[in-house]
Amino acid sequence: MAASHVRPGSQNGVSRSLPEETPVAMVYDGTSHAVMMATPADIQDFAAGFSLTEGFVTGLEDIASCEVIAHDLGIEARMWLRGDRAQALAARRRNMIGPVGCGLCGIDSLEEASRALPDLRDRGPSLSVSQVALATDSLRDWQPFHDRTRAVHAAGFLIPGRGVVLAREDVGRHNALDKLIGAMARQDMDAERGAIVLTSRVSVEMVQKCAMAGCAILIAVSAPTLHALRIADAAGITVAAFARGEGFDLFTHPERLKAEVSHVA
Repeated sequence: MAASHVRPGSQNGVSRSLPEETPVAMVYDGTSHAVMMATPADIQDFAAGFSLTEGFVTGLEDIASCEVIAHDLGIEARMWLRGDRAQALAARRRNMIGPVGCGLCGIDSLEEASRALPDLRDRGPSLSVSQVALATDSLRDWQPFHDRTRAVHAAGFLIPGRGVVLAREDVGRHNALDKLIGAMARQDMDAERGAIVLTSRVSVEMVQKCAMAGCAILIAVSAPTLHALRIADAAGITVAAFARGEGFDLFTHPERLKAEVSHVA
């Protein structure tokens, strides 16, 4: 994209790589239940992850088929569900355009904002201090779109001893996480084996999505909100934030952090 770079006393032409934002409709059994503004990539992963984290399905086996249809005005992810999922859809039904900065717009009630989550306190691996501290650095190698645009978020899956093994990017932090969770499900990755790593802050909906995916450790480069920490603590999720190489702040469930032995000569 052509632009002018302006400084006091000068103006020069520049070319910038910028991300696209496209409406993506999640359509179940012929009915649109959500329209999210998203990066138009990895839509199959997005559809799978959104369906799982919103509780529309309990597993990919509930989705009989998924077809991605591009239109002039956006993209439809058309899913046909197996069995009777009407009650789950009614409980979590949305009719909204989701701006990239908000993940709870359009839910039906205050109760839906505090929905019941799986209890993960007896699940998940242990991580060393250095594995947590370096997690966001490991994610940097999986962010080519960010390198070009400086305008997208990423979510990655870290396995102890292997580092980040999978990641997805999107203009929306919620979308990036949904795409990652969908990709993990489609590749049959067990979320209990590792940690989810985020380039964003830790908000309520990010904790909820991790819980629905069954991942008990959440590592983020930025800050958590107080209510997100309450929910994480109740769900048994370890939250490490401000993870930027040198260290991190550990807020909830520290029992998953392994002590590292210092060897003194």
